[in-house]
This record gives sequence, structure tokens and C-alpha cells, in this order.
Amino acid sequence: MTSLQALLDERDITQGLGRFARLIDGKRWDALGEVFAADLTFNYGAGEQAGLEALRTTMRRFLDVCGATQHLIGSIIVEIAGDQAVSRAYVQARHQGKGDPAGAVFDSSGEYVDRWARRPEGWRIIRREAAWQMHTGDPAILQADRAELG
Repeated sequence: MTSLQALLDERDITQGLGRFARLIDGKRWDALGEVFAADLTFNYGAGEQAGLEALRTTMRRFLDVCGATQHLIGSIIVEIAGDQAVSRAYVQARHQGKGDPAGAVFDSSGEYVDRWARRPEGWRIIRREAAWQMHTGDPAILQADRAELG
């Protein structure tokens, strides 16, 4: 692999992480296949899961019940080995209460460790591990029963 190709691959993966944040903050669930492979496996802290549909279900379970969100991804490190790569990125996710723009928020901070594979359609995440280190605010913002009250 040339140095130029490695830089282009790293850029594509970094762009994919940014695309992911914007897709979920925009609640564009049908577009998650732009970043994730259909056969991915993942763990967001609630046990092992597999498949793009399971990811959509997990995202919707928490994010459809809250208001606006903003996922900030940074301190990205990418290691490329041919058609495989691993990225490590810090994430801070802010969640606002539904229908209450000046109200309570819930913040989660942690790290995404992603395994990527080069596919015909481009780089896709085939494995995600989310490790959460800090939480602040009102976690009830992410609970469906709270959304039903408001």
C-alpha cells in the first residue's frame, strides 16, 4: 500500500465517523448502512448484538425518545492493514429532553473502538465496541416511559 493510499483510507474512515455522528443526530436510521456493514457486530454496553437492523433498533430505543442530540467524535487514531482497519475515537454524546429545549440533559463520554473492512461500496464498520467512562445529567431522558409522560 502506498503512503498516499493509506492517507486516503484514513481520511475515508475519519469521514465515516463524522458521517455516523450526523446520521444519528439527524435520526436518519435508514442511512446507517452508509457507515456500517449489514453483517456488523456491536456492543454498546448492553451485550453482544449483530446486524444492521439490530443497530437501528438499539439506536431508536434510546434516541427516538429524547429530543435533540449531538455526538462529538475526536482524538481519532486509525491503523490500516490492507483492506482492514481499526479506529479508536473519543465520543461525547449530549441528549436533550424531548420537547424541553431549555431543560435537563444527559451526557455520556467514552470511546468507540471500530473494526473496518474495505467493501465494494467503501469502508464499513464491521465491529463496534462502545466503552462508556462518564455519565452526567438525567439518564431518564433516554427512557421510553419518560417520553410517554411528556
